[in-house]
Amino acid sequence: MSTTTTITKPAPILEGSLTAFLKSIDKLGAGAVPSTFTGIDTSKFAPQVADQVKLQTDAAAAAADLGTLVGPDAYKDFMSPYQQEVINTTLAEFDRQQAIADTALRDRAIQAGAFGGGREGVLAAEAARGAAQSRAGLQAQLLQQGFQQAQAAAANDLAARQGLGQYQQALGQADQGFAQAKLDAQTLAAREAQFEPFTRLGLVGQQLAQIQPGAFPTTTVGYQSSAAPASPMASFLGGAAGAGGVLGKLGIFG
Repeated sequence: MSTTTTITKPAPILEGSLTAFLKSIDKLGAGAVPSTFTGIDTSKFAPQVADQVKLQTDAAAAAADLGTLVGPDAYKDFMSPYQQEVINTTLAEFDRQQAIADTALRDRAIQAGAFGGGREGVLAAEAARGAAQSRAGLQAQLLQQGFQQAQAAAANDLAARQGLGQYQQALGQADQGFAQAKLDAQTLAAREAQFEPFTRLGLVGQQLAQIQPGAFPTTTVGYQSSAAPASPMASFLGGAAGAGGVLGKLGIFG
């Protein structure tokens, strides 16, 4: 009895190329996972956070000190050290002018023959009272001006410090962002190194997936084989059985 075996093979023109391609894939796949591989070490690509840079820490420290510039006594550090001298000089000039005015008042009283009289005394007292009020008002005005100027200087200083702090923070954030980008790149590289064997296997799988049925021309070859010859023992047994049947019919056996 004979059997027929049918084998579908790539076209001869492609058979060599396809065989070489599959051998390359097989070689790549066999070496994709090293024998020493014991698993993925996630600590190699654990997320990392960049530390604050000096610009940021300096800005934070400066911001903590800004509280002294917003309190009720913040203006005192900006009071002019010469304010009292200015006040004293101004009041001295006021007193000098007032003395001149008092002298003129007495001179008029003398010319009118009223010096030392009741009317002259009333006028002098009234002039002195007015001068004292004017002097006190002038002093208060000078003090108020100094206070307002000190407040404005404190506010300007606070605004300048805040602006500088914001600028430092912006520069610090830029530096920290650059450092973070470097850490992220290192983390990504470490992660890719850990997954590299599997990435290669994935590429192999993609290549294999592209080999669709019917993608290559094929040829069909049929092989026919005859039945295997009987062994001597089988021939003997077969012959003995046949002989026995004949001899039996002849009455030699049985």
